[in-house]
Amino acid sequence: MEYDEYRKHDAVGLAALVASGEVKAAELLEVAIARAEQVNPRLNALVRPMYDIARERAKTSLAGPFAGVPFLLKDLAQDYAGLPTGSGSRALADTPMPAHAEVVRRWLDAGLVVFGKTNTPEFGAKGITEPDANGPTRNPWNTAHTPGGSSGGSAAAVAAGIVPAAGGNDGGGSIRIPAACCGLFGLKPGRGLVPSGPSYAEMLHGAAVNGVLTRSVRDSAAMLDVIAGHDPAGPYVPGLPELPYLELARREPGRLRISYATASPIGTDVSPEAVAAVEDAVELLRGLGHEVEEAKTGVDERQLARDFLTMWFASMAAEVDHVRRATGCGEDKFELDTRVMAAVGRATSATTYVASHNRWNEHSHRLALFHETYDLLLTPTLAHPPARVGQLATPAWMETASRVLLAVRGAGLLAKTDLVDRIADDNLRWTPYTQLANITGRPAMSVPTYWTEGGLPLGVQFVAGLGGEGLLLSLAAQIEAARPWADRTPDI
Repeated sequence: MEYDEYRKHDAVGLAALVASGEVKAAELLEVAIARAEQVNPRLNALVRPMYDIARERAKTSLAGPFAGVPFLLKDLAQDYAGLPTGSGSRALADTPMPAHAEVVRRWLDAGLVVFGKTNTPEFGAKGITEPDANGPTRNPWNTAHTPGGSSGGSAAAVAAGIVPAAGGNDGGGSIRIPAACCGLFGLKPGRGLVPSGPSYAEMLHGAAVNGVLTRSVRDSAAMLDVIAGHDPAGPYVPGLPELPYLELARREPGRLRISYATASPIGTDVSPEAVAAVEDAVELLRGLGHEVEEAKTGVDERQLARDFLTMWFASMAAEVDHVRRATGCGEDKFELDTRVMAAVGRATSATTYVASHNRWNEHSHRLALFHETYDLLLTPTLAHPPARVGQLATPAWMETASRVLLAVRGAGLLAKTDLVDRIADDNLRWTPYTQLANITGRPAMSVPTYWTEGGLPLGVQFVAGLGGEGLLLSLAAQIEAARPWADRTPDI
């Protein structure tokens, strides 16, 4: 198979070709590897090749709905037995994992041929993918710009045509942000639907979940059918729909009542392009027969942002301490920003943390009341178009101040300085809309409906109520049919 033919098909389509005998798994794999070798030097999307493992697997008798389809894992929380999960960190670059993650096992059982792992910021802590350990990943639509994060390596690989789908996970927008940056479809499942084990019972109290980035809606639906469901070692028995997600994606969504908002929920600035992306989507939705009006959720999203960061910083402290115990490495193995976040987390009292976590219920209750009136919430996915590589890096003055505070004044003082608030605002200014779905555990998606005048993708986000994955997929398929995007390809 030639690359041009390979690129025409999504993962479901490639699996059908393998099942019919028109093409062999080994052939698909070699096309995918050749494409990776061609474009990865410019993108830095693939950071851990697994070519030999994949070639041996492609020779075997594969079964499952995606038998023979090339696939990439995200190098974070998607462990492959015997190989390191680097998590974008120098501290973990050489530590092999003892077992497959459950979600990886399910992908392998579905017949996927994993041939590598993709780049991520250190511990997935940023909405860009520029780790010191591996260097920056670049956006195939314009390599001067970021593909987003933290699943930026996977998004760049899919957008560049290396694979039709790749693994991602989302703890604050990390599937939806890179989907929006790279012109892809990205669905974040709701809390507890997809397993996180065996390394985690649930990631970030269930705020973080595994999923995929895809070019087609049906690929995301079929992938969710593969990975969703009960893990006997997990904390939940999730509620599943009566029909497969792939079947739900084929159904018309009916006339929906959709609320939209464009203002930043934390009061920061929003670019005209992000507003235009939502206004464009509103007109498209109205043309499809949906009722769309502007309304507020009632959630105190500024407080939600603080509660999100309280959890994030404390989790970073726990992660750094765990890695140091497991590997014996020193603080110098971690990026400065990671050390700052961890220091703030250590300085957070247990009572403050528990009070913050308890407020998650308040936010969820408010959003549930909103969903009694509206089927979906529509917002920008990003407040600004994809940033240039390096644009969102910590300024030199802030690095200097951070080093001084870490070395001299201690974590307690660091947590009380304006520096932390400025770091928080700078980190969330670009992506203030996505944390709502993580904290409340609701499913959400980014749909690639808009490109800027400069030729960069800029997706829009939809947030559903509990169990709304099927509704999101149904609407996404309707939008995809009305305004197809899969044939739009970057010139790389």
